[in-house]
Amino acid sequence: MAVAKLSLGPLLFNWSPEVTEAFYARIADESPFDRVYLGEVVCSKRIPFLGPVLARAAERLIGAGKTVVFSSLALPATEREQSMSGALAAVEDEIEVNDMSVLLRRGRRPFVAGPFLNVYNELAARQLVAMGCVRLCANIELSLDAIGAIHKSVPDLPIEIHAFGRLPLALSGRCYHARAHNLHKDACQFVCDRDPDGRSVRTVEDQDFLAINGIQTLSNGVHVPGVSIDRLTAGGVTTLRLSPHSVDMIAVARLFDAFAWNAMEAVELNARLKALALPGPLVSGYLLGKPGSQAARCA
Repeated sequence: MAVAKLSLGPLLFNWSPEVTEAFYARIADESPFDRVYLGEVVCSKRIPFLGPVLARAAERLIGAGKTVVFSSLALPATEREQSMSGALAAVEDEIEVNDMSVLLRRGRRPFVAGPFLNVYNELAARQLVAMGCVRLCANIELSLDAIGAIHKSVPDLPIEIHAFGRLPLALSGRCYHARAHNLHKDACQFVCDRDPDGRSVRTVEDQDFLAINGIQTLSNGVHVPGVSIDRLTAGGVTTLRLSPHSVDMIAVARLFDAFAWNAMEAVELNARLKALALPGPLVSGYLLGKPGSQAARCA
């Protein structure tokens, strides 16, 4: 039996409907993921294009034996976005909540506390469990020690960690992608689709710094655990969440599957990931209680 399970987080980037449909077809047919999160988390303007695609993807994934969970917007600001979030909140099935306004409309129906909620301590986790939380995806800034403290407080709550991908750091009311192309947010022309893993940002000293994805700020580096699977599970981690990127995610998932079965050490995992076409260098600082940009060891 695997020491930990694998989940695939919601797609954060603006991929074309054709690319998205082909991507989830491979995830359904070829991947070892137990759970797949679907839905637009970043920008509601993308939803009309991807809604039908995600509905078909959900059917195919469920047919392949995957658990499918729909994720809410992380920053529903307009009345239209609040209405969409409210509709998702009314669904009886388990959903992932990424904004407190969704939770307040949820009643006591089961939900996953997504990584965009501010759950930084045991008290917050216990309060969410009392409100119907059945699973927690830990905030990306939390150290493994902090996650372990939450686990001890609510030992029956499954905990996921962001185990692969650029780290989602912040959201804004402004669209960075549109601004970079001298466009207004309301007339953005969906230019974020030009950067399938986000647009890299460099400092005035020409150093890699961050990445932007519409209204979202991401890390430049690609986060990996940086510790053994035994250390992760001892800290309460039950599931490794991988974030979709344009790299071959089936290859990435298979490497993490070997890691989750304790058949591959973290050093080997990092070395093999480093050989793939990743959008940035491997980092692993946050879980170790260090700066998030700390490089992962690959040797």
